[in-house]
Amino acid sequence: MGKNRILYLTDYCLTPHVNIPNAGILCENAKIIGIGGVSAFSRDEPNLTVVDMTGCYALPGLIDSHIHGCGGFDTELACEPEQQLEKMSIYLASRGVTSFLPTLVSMPRKKMVETVKRLAEMMQESMPGAVPCGLHLEGPFINPLKAGSQSKDACSPVDFAFLDELLEAGAGRIKLLTFAPELENSEKMVEILLDNGVIPSMGHSVANADETLRLIDAGASRCTHLFNGLPPLHHRRSSITDVLLTHDGVSVEIILDGAHIDPRIVDITTRVKPQNKVIGISNSIQFEPGQPNGYYEKDDRIFTADGILAGTAHSLDEGWMHLRTYSHLSNPHAAACFTLNPAIDLGLITRGELSPGKRADITFFKTVDSQVAMTISQGKVIYKAEA
Repeated sequence: MGKNRILYLTDYCLTPHVNIPNAGILCENAKIIGIGGVSAFSRDEPNLTVVDMTGCYALPGLIDSHIHGCGGFDTELACEPEQQLEKMSIYLASRGVTSFLPTLVSMPRKKMVETVKRLAEMMQESMPGAVPCGLHLEGPFINPLKAGSQSKDACSPVDFAFLDELLEAGAGRIKLLTFAPELENSEKMVEILLDNGVIPSMGHSVANADETLRLIDAGASRCTHLFNGLPPLHHRRSSITDVLLTHDGVSVEIILDGAHIDPRIVDITTRVKPQNKVIGISNSIQFEPGQPNGYYEKDDRIFTADGILAGTAHSLDEGWMHLRTYSHLSNPHAAACFTLNPAIDLGLITRGELSPGKRADITFFKTVDSQVAMTISQGKVIYKAEA
């Protein structure tokens, strides 16, 4: 009866629907089979392992759907011999992430197809930490006027042959594709993406309101890093930015490093958007000071050699701490932005929630400072902080 069962005891648990104080989480193999107050569980069950995590609280495993690199791995360099996706997997586990989408920016056609193919091959391998659950292509069908830190020369008009090559190289593992709605033939591309199980995400765009609404009607229901790579809000001129901010049917990514979006704008976003449509992302890149990759750091921000604000060196657990400070959201609603909301948006129906029948993906944070204490993926410990 008690074989392979583990009962975790914790100060409280954000499911994330509710806050359960003095909580117990009962797992068997890779699944959660019970959750509630500790008094609801018997500790006398034969062969039951009790893991005392008091001094910590629990969330569903964090899900990062937009991350370019970390831990020594860079998606752009995936084809190079020394690059190993498992480095990212291990590092993310130490930051409480259990699922992630390696994200690739726009690249020249041949190189991008080869890199997508290599990333898809890497994702077939068993990972020691966080699990890659799909690829996110942030381009190449984006507007060069809003390329940001991406290469303008690598941006492409909608090219169905190029798209077919990417889909073939991805071998069914492409989950998200970021595109600009104003590009010619974008509606037809959305149809193709949806037919292939790929979520169209609007971004890196100067689309007007009508162009944006037309693509939403065509099936685009997500926005890549709201405000970044889009026109600024203007009180006399509507654009893609205010449409995506106010449309209840569109999920929006937000970068929570405090630099890409001012904390007050984060709060405005969480007040305007339905609370289940906000998705926290890291937008992390592989960056170490002194690396000869053209990036430099100033005032805790990373810039390209041309002085353009690039991705972050922050992780999703830091975003979790920031969002509770930046916004008015309750802890359960804030927790959902990193767990349940991305899980629902990506169709990961067994993840993002601590409830019976779901995957045993659990992150324990120290109650005193919200540092990651232990990360569980499919019932197995993939990270444990030193005592």
